[in-house]
Amino acid sequence: MAHVELSVSEPNAGRPGRTPKSSLDRWSAAVREAEEHCLVLDAEAVVVAIAPSFERLLRLDRPAAGRDLLDGVLSLVDFADGGPMIDGEISKIPPLLALTSGRLSRGLLRVYAPDGQCTLDAVATPLLSGEQTIGSLTFFSRI
Repeated sequence: MAHVELSVSEPNAGRPGRTPKSSLDRWSAAVREAEEHCLVLDAEAVVVAIAPSFERLLRLDRPAAGRDLLDGVLSLVDFADGGPMIDGEISKIPPLLALTSGRLSRGLLRVYAPDGQCTLDAVATPLLSGEQTIGSLTFFSRI
């Protein structure tokens, strides 16, 4: 009778010179090719990847990757008075809340866009390495 033995290992494990990609790396690669409005942040809220369609929607004057989310990528507007959002509320937007809470986050946000203010529905999830939050992935839908 034949005997078969199987083992399960991590992708790229045991291959010299190759390390497994993190969740942040895999999602970043997907977002760079995505048609959907989305972005990936690292643990410090720096944009790692942004979908070209989302950059076009925001009409950014320079690439977003490598910049802090609030450094001209998302210019947030307060729903109450139409002015800039106050600091206490900024930490509650879904991409940042997913980073700090380690949980799924959803909410509406209003941003400045070249053609006027725009309201976005945002759904964000933390990206994990073990139990540590290493980033967040957010999908946006214009309302």
